[in-house]
Parts: sequence; structure tokens; C-alpha cells
Amino acid sequence: MAMKLYVGGLAYSVTEQELEALFAEHGKVTSSAVIKDRDSGQSKGFGFIEMSDDNEAKAAMAALNGKDFNGRSITVNEARPQEDRSSRGSGGFRRSY
Repeated sequence: MAMKLYVGGLAYSVTEQELEALFAEHGKVTSSAVIKDRDSGQSKGFGFIEMSDDNEAKAAMAALNGKDFNGRSITVNEARPQEDRSSRGSGGFRRSY
């Protein structure tokens, strides 16, 4: 089963290809994504990697968590499931009486 990893603390210049290459040293990467701001297109400094083998993903997590990558110490851990956006409320101000 595939495992998805969260990668934080990325330099803003890191590309998806560079991130994938870093993790590919530890196993087969099925997807990589650097999260970008919707308006500016600037990296938000974090991303996600999906690896096809759980053992390879755990080995990559152990090897890369806290390591220097492009001048920044990165954080690598198992990604949590995405929060349901509808649970955040309407986004508007609500007054309670």
C-alpha cells in the first residue's frame, strides 16, 4: 500500500523534480507535489511525497527527517488525511445571541 509523506521546511526554490529525486534515493516515488500559493504561485515551503512501498517510505522518513536540503532543515513525517474544508464553517462572521 502507498504511503503519503509530508515534507516541511522546504526552501522556496525547491521544485517537485528535486523533491522527487531526493526521495527516489530511498525507493519508488509515485507522486511528488510542492504546494504553491494559489494567487502568487510562490511555494509555501512544504510538499507531499507518495511512495509505493510503506517500508521504503518509513526508511526515507527516518533518513531524511531533520536533514539539510538546499540549505534548510526539512521535516518529514506521515501525512495526515486532508481536513474536510466544509467543516471550517462558512468563512463569514457569525454573531451569536
